[in-house]
Amino acid sequence: MTVTRRSFLMRLAASGGYAAARAAMATLGLGAIDVAGARTNPPLNLAPGSGNGRSVLVLGAGIAGLVSAWEMRKAGYSVRVIEARDRVGGRNWTIRDGTRIEFTDGTVQVADFAPGHYFNAGPARLPSHHRTILGYCREFGVELEAEVNSSRSAYFLPDAAKGGQPVQLRRAVNDARGRVSELLAKAADRGALDHELSREDRARLVDFLKIYGDLDGQLTFKGSERSGYTVYPGADAQTGERPEPLSLEALLDPDLWSALVFDELLIFQPTMLQPVGGMDRIPAAFQARLGDAIILNTEVAAIHNKENSAGDGAGKGVSVAVRDRNGGNARTLEADFAIVTFPLPVLARVDTNFSADVKEAIASVEYDAASKIAWQSARFWETGSNIYGGISVVKHPTALIWYPSGGFHQPTGVLVGCYNIGQAARDFTGQPLQAQFDASRAVIDRVHPGSAALLKNPVSVAWHKVPYSLGPWVHWATPHERQYVRLNRPEGRVHFAGEYLSQIGAWQEGAALSAHHAVAAIAAAVAGTSSKTTSTTERA
Repeated sequence: MTVTRRSFLMRLAASGGYAAARAAMATLGLGAIDVAGARTNPPLNLAPGSGNGRSVLVLGAGIAGLVSAWEMRKAGYSVRVIEARDRVGGRNWTIRDGTRIEFTDGTVQVADFAPGHYFNAGPARLPSHHRTILGYCREFGVELEAEVNSSRSAYFLPDAAKGGQPVQLRRAVNDARGRVSELLAKAADRGALDHELSREDRARLVDFLKIYGDLDGQLTFKGSERSGYTVYPGADAQTGERPEPLSLEALLDPDLWSALVFDELLIFQPTMLQPVGGMDRIPAAFQARLGDAIILNTEVAAIHNKENSAGDGAGKGVSVAVRDRNGGNARTLEADFAIVTFPLPVLARVDTNFSADVKEAIASVEYDAASKIAWQSARFWETGSNIYGGISVVKHPTALIWYPSGGFHQPTGVLVGCYNIGQAARDFTGQPLQAQFDASRAVIDRVHPGSAALLKNPVSVAWHKVPYSLGPWVHWATPHERQYVRLNRPEGRVHFAGEYLSQIGAWQEGAALSAHHAVAAIAAAVAGTSSKTTSTTERA
């Protein structure tokens, strides 16, 4: 779906009032303009002590929950974070040696990686323009390094049915540029664009295309050094040998097009970043600061707004029933406000007294599917193909081969041999686990012949089968615009936050900004009332 900022704010203001719209404006970045001309999301600056001890229950310790808790505690709110898992981070999950992976169908895996190796099963990269999540990395001293998202040494693998061989991306990208430049330059030179261009601009265009496409004096593309060599230049008489340019017919294969523009998409443009040592260094930094405010291994069973005696919907706070997963007693927690940050498929199973439209919004939104497979292996991609980071795109259900961005020239590393989404992920993960591993191994061996025997100790994470996630993200469709707008408003004293309530779905930046939105809305509500503070309590 396309939800424009203007339409979103108009709908939110109409249904939620000025405070909600103002909070959303801050979250959607309607603030200062940076030197590049793009509006930036202003930092969330709540006055210290403005919470005045009011209590907030944050339900879920993913990025949205951790950001919410951190910002509210800094402002003087009394905060507790309730998390069903035995760890923080939610879908920010880094798999290391000994990590236990359980699926809802009963499948259990235990990672067997060498010390120091890891696999980012969820988010694995940080765009350089995601300033909010990067700002927390800066604030907490989370060390970052470059994530090599694109390498021209990586490959495109055509569909096996077409019988094609792997094509190096530098060859595909630059041959496509040359072929298209040749066509456009000849068309312009022959007057085909006279209605669109002046004579002077036509001449400039042709001169530009000569450089852009590496064309010769006759405006013909005969290959380019940019596309690489079959034999590299060397000492003495060893001259370089270049491959024949790919034919226009081969370059017009639709399967190839996404590989040609992948790293031109804004969210994938270099430089991308990653925390040193694993993406979970980010939630770990929040956890170190929030300390015992986080309660793990605790499921939410019910969420109820507490009505006041007048029954006018203003409410007296929130009541949340929880149970200890380790066999402890069920109990009820009470607070002035709650922020629900865990995924909607999980929330749909929780008992609530929400209004019918909120319950419908929660129940009607379907999450996507996604799966990844990771292998420990000798680093054949470096020694055999000179690949240091980046992604090979494969026309196969496994979708890609993702090379590690660090540990260069170490004996082994962790290679991602599958990252599929949508129906392809559902179909692929419907197979037995061993069949998935076999398929991933076979595809990697097609791109890197002889590598199959080097791939060891695979693990799979299928997010639509992971408890307390039940999916990776939401792809909003136009019919769901109403649900998107509704869930960006509070339900009584209960607010909602998560990447799915941002315009940057599936990214940690979206989760953090959605948390800011919920926090700002609570702060606005607190600032607009002089009601007596409700202390945090619990009942056995």
